[in-house]
Amino acid sequence: MSSSFELELKGYRLTTAEILYHLPDYPTLLQSFVLQKYDLSPEFPVITGFLDYWEREIEARIHSVRLANADLMSGGEVHYADGRFTLH
Repeated sequence: MSSSFELELKGYRLTTAEILYHLPDYPTLLQSFVLQKYDLSPEFPVITGFLDYWEREIEARIHSVRLANADLMSGGEVHYADGRFTLH
């Protein structure tokens, strides 16, 4: 097992994946699972391998996946917005 420093030297960055999914027993309920792993952008082989495992072994159907890592977004690129949003 490589340390996080060794992985970063190889180009890996901490990647967060938010997986939204439906369980077979509750198809109208959307649930969330968050996973953090060191991965390589833009192919994301570690996250892709996990999603392949999910499709093969877990009955929950994936609705969508959102990824965030240092290569996709950095502190200088984040802008805060102030606003009010009303739903329904």
